[in-house]
Amino acid sequence: MEKDFNKVLQRINFLYKKSQEEGLTEEEKVEQKELREYYLEVFRNNVRAQLQHVKKVDNKGKKSYN
Repeated sequence: MEKDFNKVLQRINFLYKKSQEEGLTEEEKVEQKELREYYLEVFRNNVRAQLQHVKKVDNKGKKSYN
């Protein structure tokens, strides 16, 4: 389920604005939920990937990886 992330963000923002101004149809509510879940999945995976590359340094300057 790979999507253009910028388009996903644009659509999430559009649906949010529309929900505040006039409301969403049931189909749009489902789409909004699915897009938000996709966004969170990508966000979490990116954080995990970054954390895998974090180095820990002790007081003596010795580096270790998680």
